[in-house]
Amino acid sequence: MAMANFWDNPETAQAAVANLKSLKNITTPLDELTTATEDLRVLLEMCQEDPDLEPEVEQEISRLELLCEELELKSMLNGPHDDSGAMMTIYARDGGTDANDWAEMLLRMYIQWAGQHNYQVSLLDRSDNDIAGINSATICVRGSMAYGYLKGETGIHRLVRISPFNSEGKRQTSFAAIDVSPDISDDVEIEIDEKDVREDTYRASGAGGQHVNKTDSAVRLTHEPTGIVVQCQNERSQHKNRAAAYKMLRARLARVEEEKREAEQAQKYKNKARVGFGSQIRNYFLHPDQRVKDARTGYAEGNFHTVLDGNIHGFLESFLRWRIGQD
Repeated sequence: MAMANFWDNPETAQAAVANLKSLKNITTPLDELTTATEDLRVLLEMCQEDPDLEPEVEQEISRLELLCEELELKSMLNGPHDDSGAMMTIYARDGGTDANDWAEMLLRMYIQWAGQHNYQVSLLDRSDNDIAGINSATICVRGSMAYGYLKGETGIHRLVRISPFNSEGKRQTSFAAIDVSPDISDDVEIEIDEKDVREDTYRASGAGGQHVNKTDSAVRLTHEPTGIVVQCQNERSQHKNRAAAYKMLRARLARVEEEKREAEQAQKYKNKARVGFGSQIRNYFLHPDQRVKDARTGYAEGNFHTVLDGNIHGFLESFLRWRIGQD
């Protein structure tokens, strides 16, 4: 990084800076813990001579336990792409307009979480519903360990509430599906045979200016062997949309390979891998009472609105611990 030509290639430079940040996220608290442990020994010796130091010792031990627990969590993020950014797609599923509204609520929730943890978010694709909410949206969350934390969010998210779109005020259950893939760098080799990819172009929908809506700038790619479909319509240029769509496709294929690896590992323990696009993973209730509960880990929060404001780190951490237990 000290070289004069370091920033000649901004993309490579940014990747190096991100890599350094990832390493420091581990080494800095580890160094702090090592130093603090030595200091604690000295403090304990002093406490033997001066019992009034006991509260200070207890406080320091609690601090070191918390620091150690945080390091233990980070050590669980040891998958091949866990230190990468994350590409997250949110789809409205069963539930009509409520499902579209629910999908947009989840989109906001993840953007809020990302902001709270200093991640950068860019919108890659968004398809608005005619009445309310979204049909789907894809965002890229960039930052250290973003994929490691978010990959457990893949699956079905269920909402139960009094529908604001029902004039009779009836309770409505709606569903949204989330798919998370690693934002892999161009250095990672993912083989894609262009003969296996069908490309369709179409006019972008929703907001975006006159140019976007009057040209076939949107791009949809279908990977025939796997059936994976990705699309991008946010850029004005078809060329840029195509490049973004191929990046999304590479991310999805990388996740497929990772799921195969995890399934093989789980089979060794006679345990079916419990990750998958079709699994219902979390229930969000606004009626008859407020609560959010993870169907896999049992972790729950009693304040629905706090969770929807992005305070989901407890769910993410509980999944990491649960996954280790399953392995």
